[in-house]
Amino acid sequence: MSLTNQEYEELSKRYSKNSKAMMNIPKAFIIGGLICALGQGLIALYTALGVPEDLAPGACSMTLVLLSALLTGLGVYDNIAKHAGAGTLVPITGFANAMVSPALEFKSEGLILGVGAKMFAIAGPVIVYGLSASVLYGLVMVLLGL
Repeated sequence: MSLTNQEYEELSKRYSKNSKAMMNIPKAFIIGGLICALGQGLIALYTALGVPEDLAPGACSMTLVLLSALLTGLGVYDNIAKHAGAGTLVPITGFANAMVSPALEFKSEGLILGVGAKMFAIAGPVIVYGLSASVLYGLVMVLLGL
């Protein structure tokens, strides 16, 4: 079946849902803000429990990754994302969700070709570009003598 550009555009408009920006943007902002507030609360909690201030953010990050992975595995994270949209893409929780979702989806294909291969399908480029950017940043810092 071959479609002209105009026919494709008409079909696309007919079957695409219109975004409700006036509802979606505030929900994304609120949910993303709540995730960030939870992170800040965890840092304060860990500090109050005696974790040194320089280690509390790392403990917070690990907790947020664990919670995100757990909620993804239980199917709760996807329900939150339906309402919050981009608000759930707060980097640390969104990254954990991006790692766990494909692993769960392809677990029937085995540990190596399913979970191991598909888990990095989305997150792999993020890791590669993140590491590349950090190496480049480090080289610039060395060259500038900082």
